[in-house]
Amino acid sequence: MIGLFIFVLGLVVGSFLNVVILRLGTKKSFWQGRSICPHCQQKIAGYDNIPIISFIILVGRCRHCQAKISWQYPLVELATGLIFVWLYWHAGFTLTFFVWAVFACLLLIIFVYDLKKYLILDQVTIPAIIFAFLANLFLGLGFWNLILAAAIGSGFFALQFFVSRGKWVGDGDIRLGALMGLMLGWKYLLVALFIAYLLGSAFGILLIILGKKKMSSAVPFGPFLTLATLITLIYGQSLLFWYLNLLYR
Repeated sequence: MIGLFIFVLGLVVGSFLNVVILRLGTKKSFWQGRSICPHCQQKIAGYDNIPIISFIILVGRCRHCQAKISWQYPLVELATGLIFVWLYWHAGFTLTFFVWAVFACLLLIIFVYDLKKYLILDQVTIPAIIFAFLANLFLGLGFWNLILAAAIGSGFFALQFFVSRGKWVGDGDIRLGALMGLMLGWKYLLVALFIAYLLGSAFGILLIILGKKKMSSAVPFGPFLTLATLITLIYGQSLLFWYLNLLYR
């Protein structure tokens, strides 16, 4: 029963994350003002704003102007619900679960916004860095572990940024690298970076094979970094032990 509650909680939180993603980079408050249709500007009634269910009932269209509703909304809601259940499965109903849930929400915002806009905003990463540092310090990760992890994460991308003069990575990746380190600690940061580059390379090769991208095409790297961070948050220890056993067998 608690699993269902966690899933519904995730759906509701996912609905709010959509509002955050939509209003990022604007002067609109995340907390005030009713949601409106981006096409006809009509306010969306509460019964048309129920996560997942309203999208299905409305067949993916605005009740007023019949414009298509972006699939982003139900997908983010569903993803948040499933991730919350996933985190609960591994952490239980504990403080760790709530910290990880906040981490997941921040990573989802970065994932979707970078995928859409090719931007990683300080408006998200800087508050996330502060929260991750304080939360993991409270959970027992050592102070110097976190400082070292943030330095490695930010330094890794800063070096690429300055060597390539911003052609390989953006400056937002520098802050995201620090955030990854503060969420994971330095050992698991290395695991996450390995996974991110593996996923990014595989996806890039697939797009080239399918003719969707060229070798010179830009692909946002933030989604791979955030996905790898979430995977490592849960499976980092198992993946690290597996790799070390493979290496020293």
